[in-house]
Amino acid sequence: MQNARKISEDIWWLGASDRRIELFENVYPVPNGISYNNYLIMDEKTCLMDGVDDSVTGQFLENLEHVLNGRKLDYMVVQHMEPDHCSAIPQLVAKYPELKIVTSAQALKMINQFYRFDPTDRTIIVKEGSSLKLGKHELSFVCAPMVHWPEVLMSFDTATGTLFSADAFGAFGAIDGNLFADEVDWERDWADESRRYYVNIVGKYGVQVNAVLKKAAGLDIKMICPLHAHVWRKDFDKLLSRYSKWASYEPEVRSVAVFYGSIYGNTANAADILASKLAEKGVRNIKVFDSSKTDISEMVSRAFQYSTLVFASATYNAEVFDRMHYLLIDLKNHNLANRTVGLIENGTWAPMAAGLMQRQLETMKNMNVIEPIVRIKSGVSDENLAQLEELAEKLAESLK
Repeated sequence: MQNARKISEDIWWLGASDRRIELFENVYPVPNGISYNNYLIMDEKTCLMDGVDDSVTGQFLENLEHVLNGRKLDYMVVQHMEPDHCSAIPQLVAKYPELKIVTSAQALKMINQFYRFDPTDRTIIVKEGSSLKLGKHELSFVCAPMVHWPEVLMSFDTATGTLFSADAFGAFGAIDGNLFADEVDWERDWADESRRYYVNIVGKYGVQVNAVLKKAAGLDIKMICPLHAHVWRKDFDKLLSRYSKWASYEPEVRSVAVFYGSIYGNTANAADILASKLAEKGVRNIKVFDSSKTDISEMVSRAFQYSTLVFASATYNAEVFDRMHYLLIDLKNHNLANRTVGLIENGTWAPMAAGLMQRQLETMKNMNVIEPIVRIKSGVSDENLAQLEELAEKLAESLK
């Protein structure tokens, strides 16, 4: 049975949630599932805003048919050609032969690449400033390249002030009935998953995100409709202020996050000693993460959240310990910048991890490594305790 929801004048949500999925994009753990949103505008012309993933296409098609109630589908706006939003294009074209696809020139090429049919004769190409009149509703298109694919469009409905924001402003997690962000405790239950979603999916493209945020600032937005998670109709600053920080690589929390890679527990011990010394110096909200157990997407998210980072790693095969190595590469790949950093290394006969970690950090912008670098040989010694005390003092001072 259909599960469509009317969210505004003439605008319907047609989405669905997948709680069986374990890895989004086959990379990111989603223990609470994922939602796939799309929307239908019912005016003189009917207009579908994006599609959904294969996993929920059946539910979506039921929702669409129910809301159309015998009317034909005139337009489908393809804002983003990633398959989790476009897998139903071939079925829609077959079911609604007069359907016009409204999209960017780059997305048109991608449709053929994914689905091996050329929709050129049914496609309307739009670009920045183009518009589509549906009746009393009129869509104005905003180009959002690399947020997070090059073909991305956003669409602004001038009649209702609704911004259809493509993959921006989403979050990991299935929707549990409450469709609007103001119907849930968003700060408690969704803010972390919103950051983890942004950082891992879009985080590399801060410059491009800031450019789109500037465009959005010029719109009289009354509602934000993303392709994942909740619809926003108030309290926009909760989301937009965070996006501004994330896109500028500014931390949300002035405190210390410690990430360690430990084989037999000695490097972990050093990380915990440092955390305790920081706490004794008045530092609050410290976080410590075992890189072998914590998913990298979570650690990348926390690195974006925190102002001050400590990387503590055993030397392993003359390299940084495996998961710490991958974490640093992922932070580089997501363009993390502007952090204060402490380093701890361990090695029984040839400690090398600190130098290798420092080389990775040098490829990132404005990563300020604080001395001393703590060098452990096997277990924490009295000399190491003194070094950890000094490092804690320097880190605590930097937070002031």
